[in-house]
Amino acid sequence: MTEAGSSGSPTPGRLEGKRAAMVVCWFLGLGSLVSWNSMLTIGDYYYALFPHYHPSRVLTLVYQPFAVGTVATLAYNEARIDTRKRNLAGYTLFFLSTLALLLLDLGTSGKGGLGNYIGICILVAAFGVADAHVQGGMVGDLSLMCPEFIQSFLAGLAASGALTSALRLMTKAAFENSNNGLRKGVILFLAISIFFEFLCILLYAFIFPKLPIVKHYRAKAASEGSKTVSADLAAAGIQTEANETLLPSMQVDDDKYPERLSTKQLLFQNFDYALDLYLIYVLTLSIFPGFLYENTGHHKLGSWYAVVLIAMYNGWDLVSRYIPLMECLKLKSRKGLMLATLSRFFLIPCFYFTAKYGDQGWMIFLTSFLGLTNGYLTVCVLTAAPKGYKGPEQNALGNLLVVFLLGGIFSGVALDWLWLIGNGKF
Repeated sequence: MTEAGSSGSPTPGRLEGKRAAMVVCWFLGLGSLVSWNSMLTIGDYYYALFPHYHPSRVLTLVYQPFAVGTVATLAYNEARIDTRKRNLAGYTLFFLSTLALLLLDLGTSGKGGLGNYIGICILVAAFGVADAHVQGGMVGDLSLMCPEFIQSFLAGLAASGALTSALRLMTKAAFENSNNGLRKGVILFLAISIFFEFLCILLYAFIFPKLPIVKHYRAKAASEGSKTVSADLAAAGIQTEANETLLPSMQVDDDKYPERLSTKQLLFQNFDYALDLYLIYVLTLSIFPGFLYENTGHHKLGSWYAVVLIAMYNGWDLVSRYIPLMECLKLKSRKGLMLATLSRFFLIPCFYFTAKYGDQGWMIFLTSFLGLTNGYLTVCVLTAAPKGYKGPEQNALGNLLVVFLLGGIFSGVALDWLWLIGNGKF
């Protein structure tokens, strides 16, 4: 039984499985970045192994070209790509790459050297390819469902950073005075990441597609002409070869829906949203994590300083992604979103002068504010943009927005190297 939604499209009268779907989306978001965030959070370990190779900057710079190039290719061909195979390929690659990273560390007994560094870089490139498969595929898939699913997925992304930061603080405290304590914490980190990646494979393959509300939205998208959901519907026992095999409420005449907008038209209509995401992540990644590791000087916290800064960023990034759940606090104005995004660039001189003249308290405050605004604006943009479009268009738009998001990350990582100019003066 269905009832008309506010936009005129049918929505389930009883949202069976909505809470379960939100929980699954949270874990899928967690698995999308837990491996990479583990790499960022154990940066102090790699600085101990490779002190002259700028690990936080180099590894991020290796990661991003593969992520951006892959997601751009996938977004261009998104209408012909099976979303189920794409997402499962991404989570499987995350699992195998993280396992290989752990085996590399065990096999080399945690030794440094150029050969080991190159091996780590190769695995980081695989992370980038996996990220492109999963983030674009999941955001596109969830864009054709209800906004709470995207919010939950994005909160899971942030939770991966908060979780790894919390674990890093605990392992650093637990193993700090033991022999090879730093490496023991890293091995524990990677083992936990491997577990979560394997969990995500199981959740996406066997649990998520069979939830009633997920089947409803995918059947609705298929009735509107989407071909990317067919494998997921088949996994849930719904065939899409003929119109009558869809859910009864989804049966439509072939001429009921106009032809979907092209990717170019979607970009033109949503260019401000795409630019918002690009600028949000240009600013964030020009500061996090490279600047926080290398350019904030030495303070009373000593070796804990960078770890605490990363933890504060990740913690507030997670908290802020739940703020838009309260409608009164959600920023919906397109002009307001652009103004808020541009105003964040005032943080650059703030970080510069705080690193040069301020104490650790001010730097912790600024880093917290960076995480707070990053998470909040990301959720506001990605939940607002897909509204009003058909399923195939929402999927295409979700993929398109992730291209700009990852493009912003890549640009920010490249600009982060500019902090090294005059580094001796910090």
